[in-house]
Amino acid sequence: MKEFAYIHDEGATPAALQTVPLFKTFSEEQLDDVLNSSNLLQCDVGDAIIQEGTIDSRIYILLSGTLEVRVGGKHVANIARSGEVFGELALVNQDKRLASVVAATKAVCLAVDQKFLQDIHPRDEDPAFYAALYEFVARLIAKKLDATSRYLASVEKELRELKASLAGKPKAKPAPAKATTARKSVVKSQPKAAPAKRKAVRRPVARKR
Repeated sequence: MKEFAYIHDEGATPAALQTVPLFKTFSEEQLDDVLNSSNLLQCDVGDAIIQEGTIDSRIYILLSGTLEVRVGGKHVANIARSGEVFGELALVNQDKRLASVVAATKAVCLAVDQKFLQDIHPRDEDPAFYAALYEFVARLIAKKLDATSRYLASVEKELRELKASLAGKPKAKPAPAKATTARKSVVKSQPKAAPAKRKAVRRPVARKR
């Protein structure tokens, strides 16, 4: 992954960024400051833009390509719409990243470092800037929660319908047992007893007179 400082002409928002909802919340001067605090990321397939379990202060905007969101190494979602913002929770907390974001194709992202923004726009001195920033983040989080709630509701509905169809389905009758073929007992033929030998009887021979 290659990273470059993002350089643009002040007062002229690049065409690729004009449709990004985040930038519409700022004045022209504020937007110049945001872009001046940004870096451009050129990602190859497999590059990790956000690593699960790490802490960083950046929020990201996808300019081109497709990204995968992974939790515990398992794919859970895609980020594929140009102008989509991710990693926005870095603005409101310093917790570890809950997911990894990896380039599924060659991709280009804009990385905005909110710590650098705080240096050039101290909160006490420019409340209007942070009001615009946090308003956008709140709307973004609410939109993502709504999408998640709708998805979970559809999954729950499918489960209820599946359970109802299984409950109303007649139970399958057990298959009749196969008739067992009676085995014929094989009777071994015993050899017939040999006839008893008769004793020779000597008859008296008549003598001649």
